[in-house]
Amino acid sequence: MYQSDFTKFMSEFLDKHPEVDQQRRELRLTLWDRKVNLDDQRRWKESRVPQKPYVYQPE
Repeated sequence: MYQSDFTKFMSEFLDKHPEVDQQRRELRLTLWDRKVNLDDQRRWKESRVPQKPYVYQPE
């Protein structure tokens, strides 16, 4: 099966540096896999001001 040069490089790099994969997983948890606070989400939706149909038209 074909593998690009970059894929080969990353595979070799991760084999030589397994701690990088662990760091990547930890950082993903801090940025993406967060628990949603439903109360904050509800308040955010309620406080949103609706946008006008044409924002450049003066009132």
